[in-house]
Amino acid sequence: MNRKEITRFLSELLVKKRLSGMGKYYASEVTMDWYIGKITHTMRRVDFIQFVPKNQTVSGIEHGDFYFYEVKSCKEDYNSGNGLTFEGDKNYIITTAETYKKIIKDVDYDVGVLIACPVLREIKDEIENPTQIDGNIDDWILKTAKNAHSKNRERPLSQLLFFMLRSGK
Repeated sequence: MNRKEITRFLSELLVKKRLSGMGKYYASEVTMDWYIGKITHTMRRVDFIQFVPKNQTVSGIEHGDFYFYEVKSCKEDYNSGNGLTFEGDKNYIITTAETYKKIIKDVDYDVGVLIACPVLREIKDEIENPTQIDGNIDDWILKTAKNAHSKNRERPLSQLLFFMLRSGK
């Protein structure tokens, strides 16, 4: 598979296995800081943002968590300077085991890594000897190669929800 196909596979896998379902809220290709007043900021985009409320009460929604996900198909993609926007309560890179082995030393302490792994395969075996991606999402799952550590986000809930809503996806 080429870089574009791997990115599409990882994105579809993330949506199907982690972001979809009852009570799950997410948006893709979320643009942040596009334009603020007369000051133009560098536009930043995050591949996916997920909002997880504590519950459906006002307090539960106000205290919900935001998860940021960046999909990286290869080391060049990781180092491209595009899309390492990590401003959530928890932040993750979604990648393949092969790419994980190449970037692990560059990943910030608090950023987690989820790798595509065949459903019946142990993650340590996948990291040691990566499986060629075949494109069949039903045979794959995302497994945690590195845990994300919670961090204090700087943006308010209303602003992040607005960015998600504005993305339209």
